Amino acid sequence: MASVTMKSPFSKLRPNETFSHPTRHSHAATNKAITFFGSKLSRKPLSLAVHTTSRLRPQPVISASAHTFDVVIIGAGIIGLTIARHLLIESDLSVAVVDKAVPCSGATGAGQGYIWMVHKSPESDSWGLAARSQRLWKMFAESVRDQGRDPFELLGWKKNGSLLVGRTHEEAEMLKRKVKQLSEAGLRAEYLSSHDLLSEEPELVVGKDGGAAFLPDDCQIDATRAVATIEKVNQQFASKGRFAGFYHDPVTSIVRYGSNGEAQGVQTSKRTLYSKTIIVAAGSWSGYLLRDLFKGSDIELDVPVRPRKGHLLVLENFSSFSLNHGLMEVGYISHLDIKEPKDSASGLVQHGNALSVSMAATMDTSGRLVLGSSREFAGFNTEVNDFIVSSIWKRAGDYLPKLKGLSLTDITAAQKVRIGLRPYMPDGKPVIGRVPALSNMILATGHEGCGLSLALGTAEMVAHMLLGKPKFADHAAFSVHGRG
Repeated sequence: MASVTMKSPFSKLRPNETFSHPTRHSHAATNKAITFFGSKLSRKPLSLAVHTTSRLRPQPVISASAHTFDVVIIGAGIIGLTIARHLLIESDLSVAVVDKAVPCSGATGAGQGYIWMVHKSPESDSWGLAARSQRLWKMFAESVRDQGRDPFELLGWKKNGSLLVGRTHEEAEMLKRKVKQLSEAGLRAEYLSSHDLLSEEPELVVGKDGGAAFLPDDCQIDATRAVATIEKVNQQFASKGRFAGFYHDPVTSIVRYGSNGEAQGVQTSKRTLYSKTIIVAAGSWSGYLLRDLFKGSDIELDVPVRPRKGHLLVLENFSSFSLNHGLMEVGYISHLDIKEPKDSASGLVQHGNALSVSMAATMDTSGRLVLGSSREFAGFNTEVNDFIVSSIWKRAGDYLPKLKGLSLTDITAAQKVRIGLRPYMPDGKPVIGRVPALSNMILATGHEGCGLSLALGTAEMVAHMLLGKPKFADHAAFSVHGRG
């Protein structure tokens, strides 16, 4: 590793103190091959296990309280961790991930885990990103299988298909049009009448006028397993001096200096992390974090990412019946478009309003029945609302009548409630791009309830943006400019 001499008024280092800095040449791969990502890796396949006996390379430590990396990522949810993974695989850059908590502790771990296209529109700006991301997830699962491992075990991966269901004649006609639209966009899609649904999903009841759009290639994933696997892959690069995770260590400020005032790193509660590039992937906290970090500076940055609270009801060891596919009611789509309410006189945001509950049901990899979902604007409140839980149970019973024969109070011991804060953007699109005033800062946030499904496409987009590679999906619609 090369030695670099650096002076900084923001550092706790003494003037002219020397520290070790990893360069691309110091950890460049010497024996490379093309992988499923088209990435350059060692010809020895990247194992999904953690090897603790390998010879360790010295970490890029400046001192006990300061480190330097090529890239620092703020946020250890699925977006931040997959960006790190993509950069580690596709380049020789060193990467650090920093988070105020631990991986998968935010919206990532509170979701249902579907990688679905059934509720998306080919006419939307996010379509290309969603399609690319689903393809990358499938390729990831295939790569796990190619290494002799089980994607179900490591990722919770199931190709069980999805059903978008309606109960009225009007909803059924809309679903027929949606199937036609999805088919024309290149997806395998089929309309199922209420009679057809009896064989596909016996427990689902939609009435004689109802029906469903069926996408057999939609998949499901277990967020906890997937994050653990991705984190293990990232950690393998730690022995090469290219990766480190700093958890329970919130970022408190941006380190800026030099004639152009560019960001040179971040200050956390415990250390200074210097870097050439900073990526903010802090989910629903991203907007507030950015405002706090640049408070009092010459940069005004208002990215309107807001928390949108959601409840999921999880029934452990559920054995009353099983589901063959993931289910979602048509109303889920319209509920996505409900805007955060504003006071008509002042235009100020009012929290605690615009509650919606729609049916979504899946059986997860551990045999739990996961029911949702709710949406509301309640700030950063993460307390369980019993009225919402009861509403989710009642709504699910409208589609799955066997639930009506069960009392929610009688199965209290077997139920858990997940609370997540989705990173909401008013225009319904994530923010993925460089900050105009700071060219070496990139935002990747605002995915709301689609963080898992859009994660790999977002990671690829950010990595290619940083590395100057051709992009598979157009990122112009997600740029930071004009989104405030």
